[in-house]
Amino acid sequence: MRLLRYLIVSGSAAAMAGAVTLSGVTAATVAAPARASHAPSARFLAEARTALVKYLRHNHPQAMLVHTRHAHAVKNVTAQTAFNWSGYADTASTAQTFSKVSGAWTTPSVTCGAEDQITSNWVGLDGFNSNTVEQLGTISWCYRGTPTYFTWYEMFPANTVEVGTALKPGDKISASVTRTGTSYALKLTDATTAGNNISVTKTCALATCKDTSAEWISERPSFSTGIVPQAHYNAFKLTSGAQTASGTAGTIGTGPGVNAITMIDSTQAYNLGTVSALTGGNSFSTTWKNSF
Repeated sequence: MRLLRYLIVSGSAAAMAGAVTLSGVTAATVAAPARASHAPSARFLAEARTALVKYLRHNHPQAMLVHTRHAHAVKNVTAQTAFNWSGYADTASTAQTFSKVSGAWTTPSVTCGAEDQITSNWVGLDGFNSNTVEQLGTISWCYRGTPTYFTWYEMFPANTVEVGTALKPGDKISASVTRTGTSYALKLTDATTAGNNISVTKTCALATCKDTSAEWISERPSFSTGIVPQAHYNAFKLTSGAQTASGTAGTIGTGPGVNAITMIDSTQAYNLGTVSALTGGNSFSTTWKNSF
């Protein structure tokens, strides 16, 4: 999901009051399950998936970087702030620099309130300093006050494709995007729960998909109403973060241009998500601070 180039929440009074109304889907036919003791029913999950697919048709999944005093650089890492991303991005100015990105994480659980909220965790190429995306990951979607979890991928120019509906908090995920010429292999493995794996191959012309960045990100995506409030998640911990740049395999920390991204609110007054320093060059965590 690309870093957004426009600002967020329409209906700002409602957002600041702590409620967000998403238009376009009416969900009055299926009662939400009790949050405390029951997993969502298959019918409820199908409805949540249908709503999510419709909303994400309007997604603009690129980074929306902000230049503020909140960014504090550390050695060999450029500090960045964004309205919709937290995590790390390695960048280059030369097209087709990156040919692979990969990482592993445990699916975070989310705590839901009354409003719809989302957290998406992923690895991918492009979207930081270009207009295309080649990425995949997990999404935690607070739908009508109930947490639901899916796996997904996105390959420019198509919209996000939701795949697994059996994803659960605690599932062990590994994911990668590998480019060979104009061919992109997107692979995700859920080592815990069956039915969530992804293995697809797509194509994109070299002149279109620039491959100038590799990313490891926790994101709050956008709908047609703007950037959605970030779901309250327990820490997203990414491990085994790796990339291949100019034919040389390395870690996040050995990329040609390493950026640590903090997510901030629309007023640029406080953090929504913070990012840790790298451990061993290939691991970090992001931490929820606020939803919007």
